[in-house]
Amino acid sequence: MFFISDVPAAAAEPTAIVVTASRAPQAQDRTPATVSVLDKRKLERLGEPLITNVLRLLPSTAVAQSGPAGSITEVRIRGAEANHTLLFIDGIRANDPAAGNIPRFELLGADLADQVELVRGPQSALWGSEAIGGVIALSSNSAAGASATAEAGSFEFGRLSGRGGIKSGDVTAVLAAGYQRATGIDSFDGPDGDKDGYNNLSLRTRVSWQPSQAVELGLTGFAVRGRSEYDGFEDFVRADTDDLTRNRLGAVGVSGRWQADGWTIRGGASLLGSRNRNLLDGEFVNQTTGGRNALTVQVDRALTTGQVSHRLIVALDADRERFTAKDDVYGGATDQKRRRSHLAATGEWRAELGPLVTALALRRDAFNRFKDATTVRGSALLGLGGGWAATASYGEGIAQPTFFDLYGFFPGSFIGNSDLRPERSRGWEGVLRYAAGPVRASAVVHRQRLRNEIVSVFLPDFLSSTANATGTSRRAGLELEGEWQLSPTLRLSGSYAYLKASERQAEGDLAVRELRRPKHSGSVSVDGSAGRWTYGTSMALVGDRRDLDFDVFPARTVTLDSYWLGGARLAYRLSDRLELFGRVANAFDRNYQDVFGYRTEGRSAYAGIRIGSGG
Repeated sequence: MFFISDVPAAAAEPTAIVVTASRAPQAQDRTPATVSVLDKRKLERLGEPLITNVLRLLPSTAVAQSGPAGSITEVRIRGAEANHTLLFIDGIRANDPAAGNIPRFELLGADLADQVELVRGPQSALWGSEAIGGVIALSSNSAAGASATAEAGSFEFGRLSGRGGIKSGDVTAVLAAGYQRATGIDSFDGPDGDKDGYNNLSLRTRVSWQPSQAVELGLTGFAVRGRSEYDGFEDFVRADTDDLTRNRLGAVGVSGRWQADGWTIRGGASLLGSRNRNLLDGEFVNQTTGGRNALTVQVDRALTTGQVSHRLIVALDADRERFTAKDDVYGGATDQKRRRSHLAATGEWRAELGPLVTALALRRDAFNRFKDATTVRGSALLGLGGGWAATASYGEGIAQPTFFDLYGFFPGSFIGNSDLRPERSRGWEGVLRYAAGPVRASAVVHRQRLRNEIVSVFLPDFLSSTANATGTSRRAGLELEGEWQLSPTLRLSGSYAYLKASERQAEGDLAVRELRRPKHSGSVSVDGSAGRWTYGTSMALVGDRRDLDFDVFPARTVTLDSYWLGGARLAYRLSDRLELFGRVANAFDRNYQDVFGYRTEGRSAYAGIRIGSGG
């Protein structure tokens, strides 16, 4: 786990503090890393119930949702794979070891976050495995006060949420909870099929005690419980089935900090557990469970030599993961019980001399199941004056094989490969930024290549397995991002990304365009307040992309059409404590698919009430 820091509510301002671009919090405008932030004001004004809906607004972030809300959702950053995104929730690593170490975005209600932060590009030299495409951090603030929200609308959607925060002496505590449900639509057959709905419950808490200026102790935790209906396969063909999955994911973490005379010593521990239970027609099919115990110690030294300010950081991390699987359908043939452990040492050096900022990180990961890995990251920022700055970065990333990759899961069809090596990536980026007064803007050019990619292979005995590809996958692109605070009541934000992503499974093969990665994507959003009115509206562009049709054999490649996805929320404050609001989703009633063959909801409308007090 890393250590969280209070983030000002006006996180889009130049003084915003980011917590994943380095092993220690730093000002967004002084980090060479490419960071995007969605602050608390924007999240509240847009009013989206699920985190996945706001991730579409971030540059180079491709969201693939397999059906209506609550369905399996994959997020790919800069063309990387779905398990190449590292997720933190209030400082706790939240990728699910029982589901291939992917983040479970479909389970995450927006009540889990007061701020969303995205750092793009390889970050394994700081955070280790899975940080190839980038890192997403959901964090909460410590504002006092209480609020409650109720909302209902189309597809029998209902949502209840509440939040309370107190500060008494040296103690600050926040507790938030949210529940939402919907009957949804049929994702396969259309209006005549059975509806595939979902429900989820989200809880989070954060408590800190600061008995002195030098000492702070903290407790954080989150829990998610979800139930999702979906259409699966029958006789190897996609069908309108009565599949159901029940998921649980939760974690608790403790941390401590001591700071004096330029020294900062931090320590922390976290426990995470998950369970994914699958049923068909109400009967148990199979189940996977996982867990991760993690420890970290970090020493941070700030010092000055002449006119240069330095920050030296040394961190030691250790974790142990466990995985179990069992089934009824295959007579227990999938039953497994696996464990693995991992140690890492990280060193980071940052230096500032006037307009120049440099950063260098080096990490060594020692695995007990496969070959160890060393990663490096180097970057620099140069202020050019007049609000302009240029940055350049080189970074490396790794992703360890999942338990599924190593040991298999489906008997009679898929077996694992215990000889796999971690996937390795390296990439660079160049950035030109502008930040002055009410305007922030950036242009990014990036390039990345992936080696040892873990791919599916077919064996002579008609079984399938996994192997490290001998070819190299390449990603390159352009990102434009901007924000303009036109007035105290109006903020305009926008982004555009171009991506070219291709893969070669074997050296010498022709490059093939990657699936589910749009070449063109972008977003525009407007939010603000005027008098008693508060508003937020957004449009996300998803360009055409390739996918596979598994309803025929062999599977054929298809092209999914591009679409605009628009939404808006308008609220009116009746009093200091009472607010009424309305919201519309998919405002243009687009008939779109993120994954071939899985339908999504059309236009929908919602209304609600919010009661609040305090900050």
